[in-house]
Amino acid sequence: MAARIDTSPCPVPPWLPGGHFQTLYGALFTPYERLGFIRERVDTPDGDFIDFDWSKPWQDDQANPSHQRAMLLLHGLEGSSQSRYAQSIAHYFWSRGWVVVVAHFRGCSGTPNRLARAYHSGDTQEVDFIVNTLTTKLPQADWHAVGISLGGNALLKYLGECCEQANWFKAACAISVPVDLVASGNYLSDQFFNREVYTRFFLHALKPKVLAKARQFPGAIDVERVAKAKTLRDFDDAYTAPMHGFRDALDYWTTASSKPWLTKIDVPTLLINARNDPFWPEACLPSSAEASDNMMLHYPAEGGHAGFVTGSFPGNLDWLPARIDRFFAID
Repeated sequence: MAARIDTSPCPVPPWLPGGHFQTLYGALFTPYERLGFIRERVDTPDGDFIDFDWSKPWQDDQANPSHQRAMLLLHGLEGSSQSRYAQSIAHYFWSRGWVVVVAHFRGCSGTPNRLARAYHSGDTQEVDFIVNTLTTKLPQADWHAVGISLGGNALLKYLGECCEQANWFKAACAISVPVDLVASGNYLSDQFFNREVYTRFFLHALKPKVLAKARQFPGAIDVERVAKAKTLRDFDDAYTAPMHGFRDALDYWTTASSKPWLTKIDVPTLLINARNDPFWPEACLPSSAEASDNMMLHYPAEGGHAGFVTGSFPGNLDWLPARIDRFFAID
């Protein structure tokens, strides 16, 4: 059997036309409800740490843990619990009684991590550590998972690669996911607007972090190549790939892509990718035959990358968490 496909629209308003506007306005300007978090730092086996931001103290739910609904949220490239998409999703589910925890990839919580390494799109071992940490703390909760962009790719790869451990989750949702990292990496590196706007934005955050690491770990990082990087391909060739055990950017992108793992996913999973997402060509979206029959592939025509803004001006971010909620209620 094949995955189900849903092409019902995200009702993006006429005043916000096109994938670029929907992406940028959604990330930078759309009003949203703010949620405060309680931070917990957990040491990793390799001597580093991961910061978990909880919507409320997890200890409060230990006395009566049964049927507590809980959500793990994995953010995107250089995102955090303060990203608009994370805040809007977390607030929506928190307001309905869920425990929500945002797990920060290394170096994304506002505090530099301890090692020369950072994070990458296909780090299944890291996701497994995160899941084990959370399910140890609230073992009786009904755990769900949501991943956005890079975090969505890491989540999908984990669900397909680590099926037995992934059964902790009642259901999962991945949003605006570059399931084919080769196609996405090339698109962001080679398309003029993508390179000059999105890639420049990412590199503005990534390069200073890595150059600071180079001062802390002399000789571990090719400083000149990192400093000269103009594209994500350049950056991943210079730092991400060699630091995390890959031959080069192409090897990293190929190995870390979640698309080959989609047919192995056992957990009920919703993938939401707008067909006008500017981060990759529409042709690389997985077909129903390329995904498990436990998956639903929702491909609205519009929404941009992690945008999905709806409503009259100035708009809101309500559609996405409500869509996730509907899927979780069914599955």
